[in-house]
Amino acid sequence: MRRILLILDCAPVRDAVARLLTTVGYEVATAPNGAEGLRLWHEAGADLVLTEILLPDMNGIEVILELRTFAPRLPIVAIPGRDTHHALELLGEAHLLGTVSLLMKPFSDQLLAEVTKALKPDPPAEPAQTA
Repeated sequence: MRRILLILDCAPVRDAVARLLTTVGYEVATAPNGAEGLRLWHEAGADLVLTEILLPDMNGIEVILELRTFAPRLPIVAIPGRDTHHALELLGEAHLLGTVSLLMKPFSDQLLAEVTKALKPDPPAEPAQTA
């Protein structure tokens, strides 16, 4: 079963997203802030991380930087959150750090599509050309 780490500060949204992802067959770990999310990731890992960019204790860029340090190919989906203007400023940085996609709130229609896209296996490596 694929494991998703969901880092969102709003408990009702976090719980609703976790229920939806669990219903369609994913194992879901949740965290209300970046520090807890990183602790959970270091303890058990994840196949995908959905993280809000604006978190109460640290911003999502800091979360993404730490995840990239330990797992450079980990799929990460960034969610701007409440203060969209400030979050959008940070999203350029998130893109440079290799986020898979951006998920804007409300994201009810996009959520499962983005998760499926992010968890697609990498295409097979092409054989090296020999001269």
